[in-house]
Amino acid sequence: MRLNKIFKNTLLVISAGIILTACATKKEVAVEKEAPKETKKEEVTKIEKIAGQMQGDVYVGTESVKYLADGVADRVFFATNESILTTASRETLRAQAAWLRENSNITVVLEGHADERGTREYNLALGERRANAAKDYLMTYGVSSDRITVISYGKERPVDSGSNPLAWSKNRRSVTVKAN
Repeated sequence: MRLNKIFKNTLLVISAGIILTACATKKEVAVEKEAPKETKKEEVTKIEKIAGQMQGDVYVGTESVKYLADGVADRVFFATNESILTTASRETLRAQAAWLRENSNITVVLEGHADERGTREYNLALGERRANAAKDYLMTYGVSSDRITVISYGKERPVDSGSNPLAWSKNRRSVTVKAN
């Protein structure tokens, strides 16, 4: 009798796990591909664009992205409380490094930002770690440290003033700007 009860309980737990797994949903990211272009300048825009989506905890959209140069995005995004570069961030920074190597007279400022959550001090330190992560990556691709300055704005300069996960994700970033 006791063995039968254990079997029923085990079967119930397994069934519940299967049902919960079946109910899990997978986020799909809408991808828009541009038609192939003829000229070299326009070939840069052939890459797939992910329009305003979040992948997990990181915003990967293009709607708020400005450009350092033609086809070279100026910002990278981070997960909550992280300064680790995502795959998309590394791709963006490789493009920035290539452009900076071709334009050796340009110096840049890497601005580190955080979302509104957390103390001012914590977010300033986090923004600095994010900007330094981007700087270190640019340096590994041949950009001299003499050409890069780092500054942290913490949560003081949000790109999206909303108070929700999408806004927070847009604000967790490092932005590369030309130095004056």
